[in-house]
Amino acid sequence: MQTTRRPLSPHLQVYRWQWTMALSILHRMTGVALAVGTLLFAWWLIAAAAGPEAYAGAQGFIGSWLGRLLLFGWTFALFYHLANGIRRLGWDAGWGFELKIAEATAWIVVAAAAILTLVAWIAGYAVLGG
Repeated sequence: MQTTRRPLSPHLQVYRWQWTMALSILHRMTGVALAVGTLLFAWWLIAAAAGPEAYAGAQGFIGSWLGRLLLFGWTFALFYHLANGIRRLGWDAGWGFELKIAEATAWIVVAAAAILTLVAWIAGYAVLGG
């Protein structure tokens, strides 16, 4: 009797790449990004409480091109995670498993995240003056 060495559980090498797989991986990645981004937010809050010098340092980093890029990515992660979480709630209710609906909602999630991110940043610049 010959035994073959197979993976213990399905993984990326077994399945053909699909939208649902990509969005599931991105959902996990944005969850991690939100946790890490929250550390940046906590640093900013602690610096605000620590005094003007600490706050100026934190604000200087956040206002730099790297800080703004991180904030932009964090904003996208927030809206993507929210939109995809709503999509997954539909799955929990038994809706949206058909291939056409799953692909359509995948596009809706990505578009909603991109649009909401842009709207938030445009509104932020309009209110705060950039």
